[in-house]
Amino acid sequence: MFRLNDKVAVVTGAGSGIGAAIALLFARQGARVVVLDLDESAAADTVERIRATDAKADATRCDVSDAAQVRAAFAEIDARLERVDVLVNNAGVAHVGDLEGTTEADFDRVYRVNVKGFYLCAQAALPSMLRQGSGVILNMASITALVGVPERFAYSMSKGAVLAMTMSIAIDYMKRNIRCNCICPARVHTPFVDGFVARNFPGREAEMLQKLSEYQPMGRMGTPEEVACLALYLCSDEASFITGQAYPIDGGVLVT
Repeated sequence: MFRLNDKVAVVTGAGSGIGAAIALLFARQGARVVVLDLDESAAADTVERIRATDAKADATRCDVSDAAQVRAAFAEIDARLERVDVLVNNAGVAHVGDLEGTTEADFDRVYRVNVKGFYLCAQAALPSMLRQGSGVILNMASITALVGVPERFAYSMSKGAVLAMTMSIAIDYMKRNIRCNCICPARVHTPFVDGFVARNFPGREAEMLQKLSEYQPMGRMGTPEEVACLALYLCSDEASFITGQAYPIDGGVLVT
């Protein structure tokens, strides 16, 4: 069960964190993984970790918010591998701030990566999926698409758009055997979180990490590997009857 043998899986933002965990798990389950990341060194590191397990992976530097770069990346993938079975739209940026604390530049940056980037990659992957008569698109949304979270105005906006985009793609391509779902994590402990806390709360790292953990009623943050396991299920043939859905992985946030 949950094998991805002979499938080509493109994972954006797979240089670290959740994206890297998804890429590693998918490769372990038999997929040929293409790691797309703006950070070329980080992408290469993920590929090296995958190849160390005798699995197959390639790295492509790509700014998902740049239409020309996205088109070029997917054209190269299609020419070389001749198919895209799975796209995981994971690359994203965060922003902390309420309406007053969000500048136009902040808003545009979050929208450009978290919304436009998902649109561009999904649109670029679609021709391969239509040609082969099947495909899966998995979008990384957030618990902020489902509930209000303080000081996450722009980020919540972007993830709400991802949720709506997911349902729209699902209904438009359901009859073409292309599924689209999204995952809505609460806080997940990644290197990004550690870096954010270190930059913004020097000397108070332990206190802030505890505060972030306590937001989830289970008393901890999630792990990238836990999100990756849900991603694997949704992208596998075992989930072939599921489309247009948002899956919270939230440590109990929605039931309190």
